[in-house]
Amino acid sequence: MKAIIAKRVDSGTPDTSEIRDLAEAAGYTVVGEITQSRKADPALQLGEGKAEELADEVAVTGATTVIFDNRLGPYQTYNLGQLLPEGVEVIDRFTLILEIFGQRAQTRKAQLQVELAELRYELPRAEAKTSLAKRDEHPGFMGLGEYDESREQDIKNQISRIKDELERIEQTEEHRRERRRDSGFDLVALAGYTNAGKSTLLRRLAADLDVEENEDLHPDLDTTAESQDKLFTTLGTTTRRADIEPRDVLVTDTVGFISDLPHWLVESFKSTLDSVYRADLVLLVVDVSEDIDEIHEKLVTCHDTLYERNEAPIVTVLNKIDKVDEEELAEKREALSALAPNPVTVSARKGTNVEKLLERIDRELPDWEEERLLLPMTDDTMSVVSWLHDNAHVEDVAYGDEDVVVSFEARPAVISQARSRASELRTAAAESA
Repeated sequence: MKAIIAKRVDSGTPDTSEIRDLAEAAGYTVVGEITQSRKADPALQLGEGKAEELADEVAVTGATTVIFDNRLGPYQTYNLGQLLPEGVEVIDRFTLILEIFGQRAQTRKAQLQVELAELRYELPRAEAKTSLAKRDEHPGFMGLGEYDESREQDIKNQISRIKDELERIEQTEEHRRERRRDSGFDLVALAGYTNAGKSTLLRRLAADLDVEENEDLHPDLDTTAESQDKLFTTLGTTTRRADIEPRDVLVTDTVGFISDLPHWLVESFKSTLDSVYRADLVLLVVDVSEDIDEIHEKLVTCHDTLYERNEAPIVTVLNKIDKVDEEELAEKREALSALAPNPVTVSARKGTNVEKLLERIDRELPDWEEERLLLPMTDDTMSVVSWLHDNAHVEDVAYGDEDVVVSFEARPAVISQARSRASELRTAAAESA
């Protein structure tokens, strides 16, 4: 699919690098671009002369799609379509993002979130079409098609239905997270922008089979959390066990942030970030090879998003140090010190400093506590001892004639549960005596 990129900015030089990446992520081949620096034209987004230049470029290149890195209103879309050769589609940045999301959505949750975002994108357009058609008593207003007053309510009903189903899915996932935490797992979440290297880092940290957040299936390691130079490779969440002895740590990779997203789109995918908000530790992954101003802006946005509901400590991971020299890295660390006062520098691709990151994760996670339990010898005692071996670091087990003494280290939640089980054993032993 051939595409022309178009972008207008109020002032300065338009940067089309990200919209090109987005277009390529969606499967388009970019064959040209048209940019302009001026105030937006209400009818065409671009000025009339520049819009005609766009039409000429489409005709010369044979492009089938024009992708605007601006938000287009329905009438701008229609007017641009009238200027372009027949059959050429005009889409904007947010339609493109939804297209990518739709391609990447593999789980039920991801598919619902895409559908929700599409409906939220369509709703104001349906409302505008209905309002204008009523006002002008012209059902085919400006060639936008017949309006259907019931469509607006239908969209609202679908949004409500999807939100209810997403809430049920999230409740199931929350129960799963709590079971993992009760079983002694520390939960670590990877956050950051797309292409920062989160999926590559997850593969470096992984030490066991996948544990899917959204499914009970366990896909092969080669096909999950792919380390590809693509945007939105990871749309859903992927969770793996990390090798940090004696802890049991699960690390979750989440959908990446992207700049300049409208509120309705962020809201549609907010439940994906619940894995971040409910983690014991967040690793904020940053591409340190990017321009310092861009890194700073992204860190500010990430902090605004993460600190909104997150209470866990956040560790900044400056990734891709293999792409910068030591002097540049030092300069960027200094410039970012206010936002990332004590970052870990790594190269997930080459494995550099990954051991240091694992040590930092261990230090930042909640401290384990030591415990020594006296268990009465009953029919159920060995199952409790076995459970402790699975969910704690057992240092010693001493067997007596009538009791068992277990010394171990574990998370506070596991110790609390172990005490409860020991109390149940003592109650059962007293009742049978």
